[in-house]
Amino acid sequence: MQVVYEDNQIIVVIKPHNMPSQEDASKDEDLLSLVKAYIKEKYNKEGNVFVGLVHRLDRPTGGLMVFARNSKSASRLSKQIQNGEFKKVYYCVVEGKIKFNSQRLENFLKKDEKRNIVTVAPRLEEGTKRAELVYKCLEKNDKRSLLEVEILTGRSHQIRVQLANIGYPIFGDQKYNKNAQKANLALWAGRLEFVHPVSKQKMKFIAEPDVSVKPWNEFNVSKFFLR
Repeated sequence: MQVVYEDNQIIVVIKPHNMPSQEDASKDEDLLSLVKAYIKEKYNKEGNVFVGLVHRLDRPTGGLMVFARNSKSASRLSKQIQNGEFKKVYYCVVEGKIKFNSQRLENFLKKDEKRNIVTVAPRLEEGTKRAELVYKCLEKNDKRSLLEVEILTGRSHQIRVQLANIGYPIFGDQKYNKNAQKANLALWAGRLEFVHPVSKQKMKFIAEPDVSVKPWNEFNVSKFFLR
């Protein structure tokens, strides 16, 4: 876990790939517990430490997350998310030379809780939820494409399922890419923008993925984080 920013209201960290955002059935080390332990030790806190989980990343996804350090900040950040004022931008590498350089995708998704699999389903099917995202192609080569993706709804596995549905599964996706290589999922939460819950200052955080490893090293990723 890498701490990017902290004050007495929020803490922004980078979640490693393949770590749960919070404790799950696997009982593997999770990010929420790590953040609590970090705050408890650094500030010599006694008893239970409050850390509010206001958003999540899928286990295989790495990148930026913000946690609230008190209930007031948790409530205000959650309200921003509900009102669409909390911006999350992802970067991913998909298989294939993508046809459209930008596109808005809208689907209805249904989750099988037992198998932890999400599928695109007919709109009127019971249990579906609308999922919407916008992607922009930053670079592409003969085999793969580097995309910037902004999600407009927060659905489980949303980016992975919607891109796979149009024929461009994400590199390393063991669930939705039938030809996936054994590698970290090439999906990274690289930009986070929101209003500070107390100061009301606009906050913007940027973090690059590991550009030295495949498939990120096939593209000039760093230049897109200089904007």
